[in-house]
Amino acid sequence: MAMVTPAEAVPGTEMTSISFRDQLWLSAYPLDRNLVFDYFALSPFYDRTCNNEQLRMESIHPLDMNHLSKKTGMEYILQDAQEPHLFVIRKQKREGPEKVSAQAAYYVLDGSIYQAPHLYNVIGSRVVRSLYHITNAFAQASTKLEKIGAGTETENGKPVSEVDADVQLKKSTAKVVDVKEVLRVDSILAGIMRKLPPAPPPPAPLVPVTNTVPGTEITQAPAASDVKQEQASTGGKPEQGSAKRLKVER
Repeated sequence: MAMVTPAEAVPGTEMTSISFRDQLWLSAYPLDRNLVFDYFALSPFYDRTCNNEQLRMESIHPLDMNHLSKKTGMEYILQDAQEPHLFVIRKQKREGPEKVSAQAAYYVLDGSIYQAPHLYNVIGSRVVRSLYHITNAFAQASTKLEKIGAGTETENGKPVSEVDADVQLKKSTAKVVDVKEVLRVDSILAGIMRKLPPAPPPPAPLVPVTNTVPGTEITQAPAASDVKQEQASTGGKPEQGSAKRLKVER
């Protein structure tokens, strides 16, 4: 944090990055609640248009609340003191004897004067720092879990990562049966079947032929394979009796 002189900063601006310290004054005077405001008036944080400066010009103690409460405008008050190390000075705007609004806060710590940061800046800085550490922690945990998972095997001898991939593939390729779709297909097939002509009746079974005339005999013609064998044995000339499909003997 940089050390500045009174001419290097303008009161009322953001000056949380600077500090003030006058070692010569500290060597000459003690730092207590009666003289701390005179020491603060040497810093760039002090606004010389404040009501405290008017009291100093009137030879009145600048922190006399009996006189400050009767004025309106910007003023400084000593809010807290832990002599000789810490003093807290608040800058506020007075609009009436009982109506004031805080503008800024300053503290004198072991002779160095600082402007206190705003509360939302402090909370924002803490939140950003916390998020940074949390993000790093999650990143390290994720890396360690990946290393542990890469060396783990299942009962089948496959790594856990491969087993998970197989499970995901099966889930993606599995077909979900939709009952409504099945009923729709059945209805379409039933409509097509109704439009087709009726199926032909099955062929009638063969009825065996019985002897109707006494003294006659009906025989079945030999099969084609039997005829070929018979032609081969007789030199290619079929017998007259075998050429007939039915032979009637009386």
